[in-house]
Parts: sequence; C-alpha cells; structure tokens
Amino acid sequence: MLVQWEQVKQRVLHTLLGAGEDALDFSQDVEPSYVREVTALGRSVLDNVEVAYGRQIYIFNEKIVNGHIHPNLGDLCTSVAESLDDKNVSDMWLMVKQMTDVLLVPAKDTLKSRTSVEMQVAFVRQALSFLENSYKNYTMMTVFGNLHQAQLGGVPGTYQLVRSFLNIKLPGPLPGMQDGEIEGHPVWAVIYYCLRCGDLNAAMQVVNRVQHQLGDFKIWFQEYMNSPDRRLSPASENKLRLHYRRVLRNCADPYKRAVYCLIGKCDIADNHGDVADKTEDYLWLKLNQVCFDDDGSSSPQDRLTLPQLQKQLLEDYGESHFSATQQPFLYFQVLFLTAQFEAAVAFLFRVERLRSHAVHVALVLYELRLLLKSSGQSAQLLSQEPGDPPMVRRLNFIRLLMLYTRKFESTDPREALQYFYFLRNEKDSQGENMFMRCISELVIESREFDMLLGRLEKDGSRKPGVIDKFAGDTRAIISKVALEAENKGLFEEAVKLYELAKNPDKVFELMNRLLSPVIAQVSAPQSNKERLKSTAVAIAERYRSQGIAGEKSAESTFYLLLDLMTFFDEYHAGHVDRAYDVMERLKLLPLGQDSVEERVAAFRNFSDEVRHNLSEVLLATMNILFTQHKRLKGAPAGTPGRPQRAMEDRDTQLRSQARALITFAGMIPYNMAGDTNARLVQMELLMN
Repeated sequence: MLVQWEQVKQRVLHTLLGAGEDALDFSQDVEPSYVREVTALGRSVLDNVEVAYGRQIYIFNEKIVNGHIHPNLGDLCTSVAESLDDKNVSDMWLMVKQMTDVLLVPAKDTLKSRTSVEMQVAFVRQALSFLENSYKNYTMMTVFGNLHQAQLGGVPGTYQLVRSFLNIKLPGPLPGMQDGEIEGHPVWAVIYYCLRCGDLNAAMQVVNRVQHQLGDFKIWFQEYMNSPDRRLSPASENKLRLHYRRVLRNCADPYKRAVYCLIGKCDIADNHGDVADKTEDYLWLKLNQVCFDDDGSSSPQDRLTLPQLQKQLLEDYGESHFSATQQPFLYFQVLFLTAQFEAAVAFLFRVERLRSHAVHVALVLYELRLLLKSSGQSAQLLSQEPGDPPMVRRLNFIRLLMLYTRKFESTDPREALQYFYFLRNEKDSQGENMFMRCISELVIESREFDMLLGRLEKDGSRKPGVIDKFAGDTRAIISKVALEAENKGLFEEAVKLYELAKNPDKVFELMNRLLSPVIAQVSAPQSNKERLKSTAVAIAERYRSQGIAGEKSAESTFYLLLDLMTFFDEYHAGHVDRAYDVMERLKLLPLGQDSVEERVAAFRNFSDEVRHNLSEVLLATMNILFTQHKRLKGAPAGTPGRPQRAMEDRDTQLRSQARALITFAGMIPYNMAGDTNARLVQMELLMN
C-alpha cells in the first residue's frame, strides 16, 4: 500500500513539477499544461513530428532487441529533421551531432567523465568548430546571394571568400583602422574574419603578406597556430598581454583588439560588441578565450574558465537577456555549445511545440552516456545536487520521459512502450525496475492487456504480445502487472494475467473471491454471475485438460464453488431432484443423523468463500426437502409403483434429514445470517 501511494505521489509530482525551476507557477501564459486533453478513444494524439521521431525510435529499438550493431540514434533523429524541412531543427541536430562527437573519457561515472579536462577541451573544440563552419556557410550564402557586389575572384579559398564578403559587409572605409589595408580592406578585419571562418592558414597568409606592418604579431600567431591546444607559452602570452594593456586596450581598431584578445586569451570583460554583434559571434569569441590550465600566471581579468562562462550565460544573463521565449533555438544553442546539455534540454522541454525535440536530444545524450541524471526520481526536471561542482546541473531523465509519454500512452500504448524501453536499466526510489513499473502502469491505464502482454488461446498456449520483443522474462512482467491489477481491485483482469503468467495458485485464489458472492444468485443472461461462470468453467476445462494443479486448499475450494453454482442453478430452475443429487454427491451437509458429527468436523476445513454461502446452501437444501415432502403428501395414498409403506419411509427419511440440518446448523462454529436458524426451524415444523 505504501509503495502504491509512493507511485501515485510521483505521478502527481511529475505533473506539478514538470516545469523545472518554476515549479509551482500556475499562471496561464507562462506554462502550458503538460497533459493535453486526450481525443476520442482509439485515435492517436501524436502530431507529425512526434510520429516521425517515434518511427526512428522503433527502428533503433528493433535493431537493439534483435542483437544487431548498436545504431546511431543521433543519425536517426537527424533524418527526422531533414524530413521536416525546418532549418532551425536541422541546425539543432547538426550541432547536437557535432557536440556529442567526442571521445568518451573512461571513468566510473558520467560526472567524472563529463567534468574531466580532456572532455571539456573536446566540447569547446567541437563548439568552436560548429560555430566556425556555420559562419563560413553564412559568408558563402551572403557572397553567392550578392555576386555582383561581392566581386568574387582569384584563387578559390577562405581568403578570397572573406575578401568578397567584406566587399558587402564593409563597402566603405572605416575610421580608426590600423596597420593599413590588404586589397582594399582593413588588415585586422580580414584576419579576424579568416579566424571566424576557422581557417588559421588563411589568416597566416594575410599575416605573411603584411608582416612588416604588424610588429611581433607574426611570431605570436605562428606559435598560436602550431600549438596543439591553441595556447601561447606563458612567456609569449605575458608579452602579448603586456603589449595589449599598454598599447591596444584603448585602440580604435575593434578588429585588432578582438584578434589580440583571442590569441592572448586576455581582457575577458570586453565583449567586443563592435565586432561580435551577434550571439554566435560573442559565443565564439568567449569560447576562444576559455582556459583550462591554471598555472597561476593569469590575473583574474585575463582568465576565463568554462564554468565561469556557463554561469554567465545561464545565471547572470539567463533567458530574458537572450529573449529565449521568442528565440528558443538560439538560447538552446547558447547552452548546448557551452556543454550545459541538461539545462538546454530542460529549457527546450518547457516550450510545448518543441518538447519532442528536447526529449530526443536527451535520449541521444543518454545513449552516449553523456547525460547527467538526477539521483532521485522526485527531483525537479533540472536540479543541482550536493557535492557536485558549482555549474553542474542534472536532468530528471525518468520524469522527462514519463511527462512526454503521458500525452499519448492511453491512445498510443505501443509507441509509449518504445520510449519506456530506454528505462530498462533505471530504478525508482524503491529499487524497482522503471521499465517494468512503466509497463505495468501503461497496461492498467490503456487496458490493452491482450495487445501488450499477449493472450491465452483455447488450447492454453500463449499468443505473444508486444512486450515479448523487449523482455526476456515476460512472465515476471506479466506477474508484476497482474499484482498491480489485483491491488487496484481489477480482479477479473488479474485472473487472466495470472493465468498468462502460469500462476494457478493466484488464479484459484482470485476466482474464489469473485465466485463466492455470486454463486447463490439467480442466473440471468449477460449477468455478472454468467460472465464469471463462463470464465471459471473455461479455466477448469483448461486446467483439467492440461493437468495443471494449484495449492490444494484453493483448488478444492474453486471446484467446490463451481459445483455449488451448479446446485443453485438447478435449484433456481425448479429441478429439485437434480439439485438434491448434486448436494448428496458434494457431501457438504449431513443428509442423515449419523453423518452430522462427521460433517461438522469437515466444516472446519472449508474456506471462508464456502462458509459465506452456508446460510443460502442450508436454506435451499431445507427448501428442497420441504418441496419433496409436500409433493409426497400431495400424491395419491398408494399406487402399485409406490406402495404406501415406501412413501411413509421416504417421508420419515425427509423429516430425519431436516432434523439433521437443524442439528448441523446449531453445532457448527459459525454465525450465519440472522434469521437463518429461525427459517430452518419453521420449515422443519411445517414438515411435521
């Protein structure tokens, strides 16, 4: 019961706290409902994007359950983006694929792996590469869209591309530019845009052509280019920074300042708004300035760590600064490119129309072992945990998936099952397997028992269900669902499931509970009793034909209740002699004074399900004796077929049997319905 309440509590919490940080903000315009209205039963509520993703998840799981090579879920999801013809979604998946294309660092857990210097360096490198490729594509689109103004020519390459791009971006002379021009454009602007496109060789080409104008910059830039981690030696870095502070900090050429700050990773407070006027440019500059080794030589104004940058973007600037509600993909990009995957997913999930994208990004991260998951299932969607480094956030992955599937689990249970399969290695707070728990809830909610779990054929064999593909031990899952159904009071469903799970003991136990209240009722077509009777008879026939036995007491009670049902059916139909024969064969009641004590002793072995019907059984049997007595009295005095003597003997026997029933009723240690004894005595008196 306690576990059940815990599960109900979790479901309520999932719905209330799905919003993450704004946990209980119920204002209409801020948070849409997480549970949309379910449409008419049997009709899917999935939109075209969710269906497209669902198809890829099916393909992914199909390969895994069939033991094929692990497919790349990122590739499968990217193909969805291509089919949607939405540039934002395509760019998002391109970025996700690039950011997750890192060598996994072996570690005991994801946290150690994710926070290792090697992996953080890799994330920054991948982010820069993505931003540079995107910018190069943007310059190409700009140039090819304005060919007349761009005047593209010369040897194909980044330098010519930048020169043509600047023909459009900087058509006239700019004030304050230093160190001359190259082919009509400011030197530092050309160097900056070559770097922005990620082509250091093109930038070096420019530096070589105008080296006499740039002082020591060529030496520093050569060292920067040849360094595997894009970092000057401490001595060179200090020289460059000193030169920057003395000469360039207040320099009027914004491109020169930006290039120096980038190469020397200095003056991190300057956002270079004149040059980096777009969020992506700002991000690119800042990621270039991020340092990983702390040799103590850098002053605070020249040292930017990844956690510092993450804090700045997530906490100091936050959603409002980036107009996240108007530009959700941009804010998602800002967080994702700074390796804040969990915060990015949680943010996107809160945007109703983009929720399916967020869930599938989380699934890709989860499959790559890159996702930091909450340790507790009751945590908010995005949370911080004690003992974690300051800027580490964790995503409640289980809640994310359950909130997503909540919308369609009742109308599209097959699809929901595909998503629950990702939880096969997760446990809830009670240590229960989340996959099994979700299946159990899914089956109970959707009532699709046969489709999901399989069904019994007439010969007792089991026709497989959808679940057979995913679970090796289907019996354990069916037993779990059966127990859940039983706990919810769905006994008839539980009986079917326990029979599927090959658990005759529970089948008998629950059937006994179901049959006991109805056996004495008058049968009517399509009544509760008729339905239960046909179920019980089918079970009895299957078990008898296959030689299946259960716990002795429950099994004998089941067959006794079935026989008593036959007794009452004959009795209510007016077939008193046939009903009498059934009762005589059952040896449940004493039909003679000599068997009273034996039957009283045997009564102690009967289960409660039989005892509860004793009043009705006694009254019906007494009524049968009384009816036979009346029939005897109403017959002619003596006939050749039945001489007078035989009729008198039979009458004496009937009165003796009636007295035996009265004696039995008085001796058994059981309180029967209030007026049972009185009615028995009254009928016995009428017979005398």
